[in-house]
Amino acid sequence: IKNGTRMSSEKMAESIGSGKSWLISVPSKIPVLESSCVVIPCEYDYPTKGNLWKKWRGYWTRGDETVASNNPKFKLKQEFKGRSRITGTIESNDCTWQLDDVRETDTGPKTCLNNYLTSNFVKIVDCTGVPEPPVMTVSVNNHASATCTVTHACPSSPPKFSWSHPGKTKTSSKKLKEGLWSTKSTLTFTPEEADFNKPLKCTVNFNDKKTTEGSVLLVKKISQISIRLQYHW
Repeated sequence: IKNGTRMSSEKMAESIGSGKSWLISVPSKIPVLESSCVVIPCEYDYPTKGNLWKKWRGYWTRGDETVASNNPKFKLKQEFKGRSRITGTIESNDCTWQLDDVRETDTGPKTCLNNYLTSNFVKIVDCTGVPEPPVMTVSVNNHASATCTVTHACPSSPPKFSWSHPGKTKTSSKKLKEGLWSTKSTLTFTPEEADFNKPLKCTVNFNDKKTTEGSVLLVKKISQISIRLQYHW
């Protein structure tokens, strides 16, 4: 139980070493895009009774190597220096970790530790160098409305969108499960005759390093016309 709310048992793992119902909640795996960032959500619960610390220290490790810590005196190795940090507040049961400029060598299991709390649970997987093309939709009535949607693991630095046609744009994001986010750009404009039967393109930029593109065909809506024939004899 955390703040009166029961945490999902499917995402919770028993800690190692405490034996007093220390629990941790992290996704089992997260697919990421190379050179982008990944934010791994992490929450934990601990016994209300027993020894509590005035200052909590959190660590993420890979094998015997520490890859992130909220301890200001701890020095990370050069491989993770400047691109790895715990963004959650450990004292508030939040051990979220952010890793910037993800590399292929970052894949594999990671462990979150907090004093007596540890869980061999998270894997960064499928570190692909080529982003998936966006999912696109378009509808035409009095105005044209097109959407361009991508999934990513970096909510602190969402992708940027650009369109091949001018118009009013709006960008929104929503959280998905397993540490993933969906970000959508919506373009609205009044089409002219020359716009129809031509591709409408959306380009997505990830962290100013990777791009992907999608397109949809803008088709003019044909109005249905009812014809009544009247015969005279």
